[in-house]
Amino acid sequence: MLEFRTQGYNGYSVKYSPFFDSRIAVAASANFGLVGNGRLYILGLTPNGIVAEKHFDTQDSLFDTSWSESNENQLLTAGGDGSVKLFDVNVPQFPVQSWSEHAREVFSVHWNLVSKDTFLSSSWDGTIKIWNPNAPASITTLPTHSCTYSAAFSPHSPSILSSVSSDSHLRIFDLRTPASAANHLTLNVPIHTPPKPRMGAAAPVGIAPSEALTQDWNKYRDTIIATAGVDRVIRTFDIRAPGQGPLAVLPGHEYAVRRLTWSPHLSDILLSASYDMTCRVWTDGSAMGVPGQDAMMEPQNMMNGGGREMGRMGRHTEFVTGVDWCMFGAEGWCASTGWDERVLVWDARGIMQ
Repeated sequence: MLEFRTQGYNGYSVKYSPFFDSRIAVAASANFGLVGNGRLYILGLTPNGIVAEKHFDTQDSLFDTSWSESNENQLLTAGGDGSVKLFDVNVPQFPVQSWSEHAREVFSVHWNLVSKDTFLSSSWDGTIKIWNPNAPASITTLPTHSCTYSAAFSPHSPSILSSVSSDSHLRIFDLRTPASAANHLTLNVPIHTPPKPRMGAAAPVGIAPSEALTQDWNKYRDTIIATAGVDRVIRTFDIRAPGQGPLAVLPGHEYAVRRLTWSPHLSDILLSASYDMTCRVWTDGSAMGVPGQDAMMEPQNMMNGGGREMGRMGRHTEFVTGVDWCMFGAEGWCASTGWDERVLVWDARGIMQ
């Protein structure tokens, strides 16, 4: 396990470069993001450990970062002052572009993985904005009418994106649809609605909604999305059958789940980061004879067996707020960061059982 200290700054997001297996970006904030400056770290993995290649300071907290999919040296930041900034590793000190349309904190940024010429941001102001890095203003604004903690483009389509918000809903937008009163909204799934009972079974008890903080698209099954948040439970959904409720329900974290990400190598594996100071590896059960791509046919199967925690990493000593998989090489390497001012790089295979 490798370690780097973000001295004086509490980590919020960590992302591997899509171009280099040895480069990591970390978005961090002074004073736990409550007040003060932010810092974007560019870290290199070397035979002598993790070294800081460069850092950029900002006047307000940073809550997320996303590497450009078209330029290996550029990356975005999500700012507490409502700004979205684009930095270039080869340009000293200042961002090469900055946008300030959001009225409140920007909590997530995500680059389009397919078309590569657009990215998005989501904010506490209840909107998602679509941007082109060469344009001075946003291309599209998508209202969610609630604090939107996470938004992401589908890795399978250039025009489909998802979000989760404080109102406990998973939303799917399709930019190809007409810009009607729905503003490209094609699906609105209440995360805490229990699944429909089977014929002759008693109706399940409903769960009180709570804030959804994180979500991610499965990299291999293009209709599967995982969500998690304040209620500590990870759920997976098939957007082809939203009325059926969650496919897999994975309880176990003791406090809110702050971030999760599907493995880029294995279709059933998830990695989560939580305020309970742990990172955990999960399987949703789809590789164990439980329906995966065709899970919409029998959604109860995953809930009744298959999905489980495979292991946990408990080396952090404060809230874990960021986690990411390395896309290159062996299938288990990942990085995590948290409020303990630490970035850890470790092999998830060492904890999986």
